[in-house]
Amino acid sequence: MAVQHLSLNQIEAQIAQMTASPQDEGILEQIVLRLPEERRETPQAADVSPEGGLHGDRWARPKSPNAGAQISVMNAPFLQMIAGDTDGMSLAGDNLLVDLDLSKENLPTGMRLQIGGATLEVTDVPHTGCQKFERRYGADALEAVNSDAYKSRRLRGLFVRVVEGGEIRVGDSIRKVT
Repeated sequence: MAVQHLSLNQIEAQIAQMTASPQDEGILEQIVLRLPEERRETPQAADVSPEGGLHGDRWARPKSPNAGAQISVMNAPFLQMIAGDTDGMSLAGDNLLVDLDLSKENLPTGMRLQIGGATLEVTDVPHTGCQKFERRYGADALEAVNSDAYKSRRLRGLFVRVVEGGEIRVGDSIRKVT
C-alpha cells in the first residue's frame, strides 16, 4: 500500500490548521490488530484484559516484558493527515486510533480512560517513532513526531495498560475517568 510522504513544512502547516480533538470524551475510530509479517486486521470489536492486552494482537501475551506498553493509542485525525487517507492508518502499528487529545497536559500518567466495558490507564512508557514509522510515513513525519516542539502533544501516541477488561467497539466513546 502506497502512503503519501508529506514534507515537514506540510505537516507543520496542517498541524497548525487541525481542529483540536476533544479533551474529555472522544471516539474510538479504529481497532488495529498487528499480525505476523506486518499484516493488520481492523475488527469492529475486540476484547481487552489485564492479562492479555488487546486479544488477537501479536503483542497480546501473558507476562509481557513491558506491561506499561500493553496497548498503543494514537490520535486518528493526525494519523489520517500523515497517512493521506484512512486505508494507510493501520500501518502505524497502533492498536487504538482515537479522536481525543492525547497531550501530556490532558492525559497525564495515571489518568484512566473508559472505552466500552474496559478501563485503561495511561502509562509513563514513552511512545516514539521508529524506522518502521519512517518507512511507512516518511522521514519528515518521523522528525515531527519525535521533535521537542511536539513531544508534549504526543503526536506519536501513548501507551496504556488494561485495568479492567471488557469489550471495546469502533464508535465507542473514550472518556476520562476521575
